[in-house]
Amino acid sequence: MTARDGILAAIRKGLGTPPGPGTLPQSPAAIAAEAASLLKEPDTTRPRLAAATLPDAFATKAGALGTTIDRVASMAEIPQAVRRYLDGHGLSSSVALQADPELESLDWAGLSPHASLAPDEPAAVGLALWGIAESGSLVIHSGPQTPILLSFLPLHHIVVLREETLLPYLEDYAAKLAGTAVPRNVVLITGPSGTTDIEGSYVRGAHGPGYLHVILVSPSRRPS
Repeated sequence: MTARDGILAAIRKGLGTPPGPGTLPQSPAAIAAEAASLLKEPDTTRPRLAAATLPDAFATKAGALGTTIDRVASMAEIPQAVRRYLDGHGLSSSVALQADPELESLDWAGLSPHASLAPDEPAAVGLALWGIAESGSLVIHSGPQTPILLSFLPLHHIVVLREETLLPYLEDYAAKLAGTAVPRNVVLITGPSGTTDIEGSYVRGAHGPGYLHVILVSPSRRPS
């Protein structure tokens, strides 16, 4: 018996699978029932969120991964928040802007937004479809108004995220996809791009933007 045969035999024994090709340990109905039972009480297996509210949980996890967060109370405050970020990093006022009507309709006076995206674009602003509080991740779907390279080419990626689009866990995002048209590309962004593959030295922007900044639109934080 080869090592491979021994491993497969141990798996069959653990699954209760009789030897032989094409055999199943259980019927499809039994497998479906077992899968359903695992989902009956998901909170017993899910990790606790990092904070009591979704915005705070997202900000805590994202911040731990190197993502910077700025909170504003309305979409109208987005241009000023972008300006703060650009000034804080010594960047020019020129920024690539996702061709989204909601973003384009904002007052970008004092900034120079443009639709074109250069391979060495310093900064770009886009809109996330969802945010995942569990991991501090952003979800972006490709589409006519969402060029996927916007998430990969700029050194500084500035992403607008609405508080109401935050989801607790990744499986909650999967549930949102059920019964909807599947996008051509789905990008899950968890922190800025970086690697320590080469001699253990940290390099920013190895596979995408080296800086990730989230502008979280949180109307609930508006001062009373």
